[in-house]
Formats: sequence, structure tokens, C-alpha cells
Amino acid sequence: MRLRGAVACAGVTLMAISGCASAPSDPGHAELAAIVNDPSLPLASLSVLAIRGGEVVYEAQFGRRYLHPSDASQDKPTHRDTLYRIASISKLVTTLGVMRLVEDGRLALDTDVAEYLGWPLRNPHFPGAPITLRMLLTHTSSLRDDGGYHWPASTSLRAVLVPGGARHGEGTMWSAHARPGAWFSYANLPWGIVGTVMEKATGERFDRLMRRLVLDPLGMRGGFEPAEFSAAQLDNLATLYRKRSGPEGKEIWDARGPWVAQVDDYSSARPMHRAASGYTVGSNGTLFGPQGNLRASAADLGRVMRMLMAGGVIDDKRFLRQETVGLMLSRQWRHDGSNGNSTYGAGKGRFNAWGLGVQHFLDVSQDGAGDRLVEGGGFAAVGHHGDAWGLQGAFVFDPAARNGLIYLAGGTGFDPALDPGVYSGFHRYEERILTALHRHLLASP
Repeated sequence: MRLRGAVACAGVTLMAISGCASAPSDPGHAELAAIVNDPSLPLASLSVLAIRGGEVVYEAQFGRRYLHPSDASQDKPTHRDTLYRIASISKLVTTLGVMRLVEDGRLALDTDVAEYLGWPLRNPHFPGAPITLRMLLTHTSSLRDDGGYHWPASTSLRAVLVPGGARHGEGTMWSAHARPGAWFSYANLPWGIVGTVMEKATGERFDRLMRRLVLDPLGMRGGFEPAEFSAAQLDNLATLYRKRSGPEGKEIWDARGPWVAQVDDYSSARPMHRAASGYTVGSNGTLFGPQGNLRASAADLGRVMRMLMAGGVIDDKRFLRQETVGLMLSRQWRHDGSNGNSTYGAGKGRFNAWGLGVQHFLDVSQDGAGDRLVEGGGFAAVGHHGDAWGLQGAFVFDPAARNGLIYLAGGTGFDPALDPGVYSGFHRYEERILTALHRHLLASP
């Protein structure tokens, strides 16, 4: 869908708690609004949330979740219930489902996953080395995205991953140099295997299993399958945008061009079901995107963060055991210069340590590289970053201080490659968002 060339003015909604950032005129709120409405670097939408001492102290939304192609009066503002396709932050939420199954004794972190799959999952270059859930969750399984990481319902992952399978091809999904367990390399494909293992262990389809295990118990309103959303949920989805120009399918970045919908535009038709009625549960966990397909709001993610901060408890109900949360957040890998890749895509030097499905942000800063979250440093954290289809977001918190920040940005009106970070591997506008939230809500007395 092609849209007019500019977003209407801020379209702000605000929820302020405990006296922090109590009005849109506050400096922090004004700073965020200025970032969204920067005429040279505009954002389609933005939802933010800050937690201090384990309590939500600020929530705000800016911009539009939907931009009508010709009638601005039909635009839909972003609000507290707006659901975003949260990209790789989904990995952290999927890990919560894994850990619940571990607690129930249905899965074990260090068991050869071939025992769950019912077929051999082996890197053909290292056929004697088993692959475990711990390796999959820490990006040390030796799997890569070079051969793809999602397939339709008719494809069995066995045909993709086992040498000689119909979809194995040249085996580019396997590292020829890194033995399983020995090398960190960020990838999406391992999470499709995680989803498959979860299906095999329970006999339930991944999206529905995650709703039962995680989303409903945590009071989250979204899900992994928009085709099963209610009309209200679909109306609350944020369409993700980029400013492009050029013929359909061949658009190029153009800050002067129209906003072009990238994903989740269901204004004219409902989403298609990912799984046909004949889908075999446990055959292809990539189908529902465990790595990046969850739709959730900043408020939903705030509940996840508060639960983790509280050692597995939310609303006086235990979701995970405290020791399980501790294990999930514990450091499983740290970059030492010779044991993995710290760069993925445009994020230079951004991966320096990892837990189970959780990144550790060590406050490493270089010129345009590193994992530093805020200007001047001082905010080491755990969590996850998200980047797909125009969405940029982060879920980051300090477990000891119980301080955390969440932002979900629904697309840029500029090529983000032209807006590199100053002190990190994030984009500059992300640095500005995180720094504004931290300075006004976490660092202030």
C-alpha cells in the first residue's frame, strides 16, 4: 500500500504513573515526540515503557498504527493496546515457553534434541557432536541462516536439515568450521528447531502451545498467528512502514517518497492461515516464527519484564521458579575474541555475551560499534533487540536494580543505514530513544 509523504502530528497518548513524566510537556516526553517527528528522520509510530524499581513509571505512544492511503482523517493513532510484530524479541518470549517445559520435565536443556525430533540432527561436518536445546538457545549450535530459516507447512524440517533430504541442497545451513557448542553465531534457524522440539514434546501446534504456556498466563493480548486474532486484535495491529519509491516490488529508500506498508496491513483482507488443516504438528516449527513473529504491545512486554524482575512472579502468581529465571538470565557465553561473531548484519560488535534466549548488554562502546545502550554508559542490562520489516525495538533491564526500558518503533521514513550509531552498533535514533528514557526516568533522582 502506498501512502502520503508525511505522518500527521505526534498523535500522542500517554500513561504516566507514580509522578514520573507526568505530562506531555515534560522534557522527556517532549524529547521522544521530537524524535518521532524529526522532519528529516521521522518514525511512523513509537511505543515506549519504563520500569523503575520493578514498577511501571511511564508509558507513552506516538504516531499512527495505520496510515490511510488517501484520507488522513481515517488514520489510526497508536495507543496502549497497539500490537507490534516484535521481531527477535520473540526469541526471549519463546524461551519462556521452553523453560516452562523444562520445569515440567517435558524437555531438558542438555539432551540431544534428536531424541525429541525422532530423526538425527547433526552437522555433517561434525557428525559425532550432538546438538542440544542449550546450544540452540545460545546460538552455539553451528546452524546458520544461509540456507533460509522458514518454510511453508508442506515442508518437513527433516528434509531441510538432514543430508540427502529433498531440501538440504548444498547444506549451507551448517557451519563447516564451528563444532556444535564451540562458536557463537547469531541465527534465526535454531529457533525453528526449538519450535519443532516444543511441538514434538507436547503434541500441540506452536502458536497455540505458546498461548497456553506463556501468553494467557502472563495476560498478553497478542500471539504468533494473526489469522486467529479477533477483529479487535487485528484493528490494534501496527502496520510496519518504510518510506519508499519506485515500482511495486522494486522500491528503494526515499525519504521524500510515500510510506509503504511492509507487514501487518490487513485493512482490506484478513490474514491467511499459516497452517493448512493437514499440517503435521512437530514437522516444521518455523511455520509460526518462534524467532520473530510474535505480535505484542509494549504493555505486554512490560508484564514479561516485571515477571522476570520479580523472579518469576506476576500479579502474586508464580509463572516460573526463581531458580529457572536465574538460569535463563545467567551468562552462558561471552565473547573473548576467538569464540564467536560479535557482529550480525549492521549491528557491529553488538553481541558480547548471551544467556538462554537472552542477550547480555555489557556496556561495550566503540565508534559506531558495541552494545552500549545509553549515552555515557552506566546501564548494563539483559534482554533482547528486535529488527525486521521496519520494526526496531528493545527489551532491556537491570535485574538487580529492577530498572528497565522497552521501545517499539514501527518504521522509519529514512534509510536507517544512513543513521548509524555514535557510540554503539544501534542506529542513532535508537540511541536517542534509549538515552531520553534513561536520562529522564531511570537516572534522575
